[in-house]
Amino acid sequence: MRPVNLIPPDQRRGDGAQLRTGPLLYIVLGALALILIGVTMLVLTENQVADSKAEVVTLKHEDAAAEAKAKKLSAYVQFRTLAEQRIATVESLADSRFDWERVMRELSLVLPSNVWLTNLSATASAESTSGGEGGGEASGLRSAIPGPALELGGCAAGQEAVAEFVTALKDIDGVTRVGVSSSELASEKGEAGSGEGGGEDCRTRNFIAQFQLVVAFDAAPVPVEEETESVVTTESSESSEGSESSEESSEGSEG
Repeated sequence: MRPVNLIPPDQRRGDGAQLRTGPLLYIVLGALALILIGVTMLVLTENQVADSKAEVVTLKHEDAAAEAKAKKLSAYVQFRTLAEQRIATVESLADSRFDWERVMRELSLVLPSNVWLTNLSATASAESTSGGEGGGEASGLRSAIPGPALELGGCAAGQEAVAEFVTALKDIDGVTRVGVSSSELASEKGEAGSGEGGGEDCRTRNFIAQFQLVVAFDAAPVPVEEETESVVTTESSESSEGSESSEESSEGSEG
């Protein structure tokens, strides 16, 4: 005869009893899962922070090494900069150099036989023009030319000879224009050879014309020597003033 279990199913114990289910089990499992996720994220974050700190230390070491190397090479950098500045200065001076020897040689070739010069002034810029030579009118024309120019003064056998000389001057290589400051004949009243300039008047006959010309070389570069000299002069004056003030302060302290 087969036994029959008369105990209600909800009160039975053992393997045949039904499992109790409820929300508590799921809550516990969810909490454990959250804890596990939090611990994992914390460990990963700490690892990342440690890696970042190690990277920062490595970068600092590399930066210090690079700075030390840069300090060792700074002398070479300064030398290279100084060399480049000197090369630029030499190139600038070479570009601004004007070949006066060639100009004088070509002037001697184009000078006609019926023209003779009593004064000649060659200047590289308007600032370097000497005031006494060439007369007031020639100096006025010269001041309007920034680059190299020739100031010529002399006499010729008539106005036509002066005009021919002006045309011949334009054949000199580099000449861009020729300005005529004055070209005058001696008067017919016996003033030939006297003139306002005294001994400088070369008009010994009435047909002789005295002229003042300015030959411009506008295409030539303007030299920078004047600016360089002014800068050097300013720096030397400042250094001398500084040394004088230091000497005065030292004398005051000794007193």
